[in-house]
Amino acid sequence: MTAGSTRQQMVFVTGMSGAGKTSTLKILEDLGYEAIDNLPVSLLESLKNPEYGENGDLPRSVDVAVGIDVRTREFDAERVLNAIARFRNRDDIETTLLFLECGTDELGNRYKATRRRHPLALDRPVSDGIKQERLVVAPLKQAANLVIDSTGKSLPDFRREIESHFSSARSPGLAVFVTSFSFAKGVPRDADLMFDVRFLNNPHYDEKLRPMSGLDQPVRDYVKADPDYASFMANLQTLLTPLLPRYAAEGKSYLTIGIGCTGGRHRSVSIAEELASWLDQAGFAPQIAHRDLEKP
Repeated sequence: MTAGSTRQQMVFVTGMSGAGKTSTLKILEDLGYEAIDNLPVSLLESLKNPEYGENGDLPRSVDVAVGIDVRTREFDAERVLNAIARFRNRDDIETTLLFLECGTDELGNRYKATRRRHPLALDRPVSDGIKQERLVVAPLKQAANLVIDSTGKSLPDFRREIESHFSSARSPGLAVFVTSFSFAKGVPRDADLMFDVRFLNNPHYDEKLRPMSGLDQPVRDYVKADPDYASFMANLQTLLTPLLPRYAAEGKSYLTIGIGCTGGRHRSVSIAEELASWLDQAGFAPQIAHRDLEKP
């Protein structure tokens, strides 16, 4: 999906079973999309424009989200991609293939918690089904415009991420997302660019600052006082200034920048806030999130 477009939006939602397809369709429905789940591939192939009128065309005011996964009747990744390609080649429709990813261990835990069987492992361990599914849907992930990883995300955080991508889809410019994170809790799997700020002085070792976060001014002042802070931020801005327009020129709609430190509370949050402020002044209107700020 290209930002700034006023064309009809078509979002094909696919990915790993249990990664959040149903939740995504509900969120998109709340955003005004007409949501269709598990449309048989043969119907997808015969769809002109997802409308129910005589000529198979939708009114241009209706945005559409279609859910597709291995449970879809007649599912075949190549057939699905060929059907989607017909929409991607149209000038009057803005098409996004969204792939939902999730870590294997977490997918297994989700199936155990709900006591549901994996669609490809009805008589086998869930792990076998997940492994087989990754192979089956690999072509869809490769072709996706956007990959969102739901690993470790609460439903409210997941909703905010989906909304940040699709509710602002018609705003001008490259959609930029900045997230702070803790290296101790794992790197964000959907980050396009990642920067390690653990070299900066750590406010954690100051007893007065430890209970605070990078959202508090005393912590931000402490981080800025590091002798290498100014040069790091200047170099970061120098790196990003030519990159962002080039990403947009290459047709990239979304860019996620990860800023990491040890605990995800002080340095990474502070730097992420400063970076987002600079990006905002540069006209990119970034979305910002702090993945691990509330985690113990």
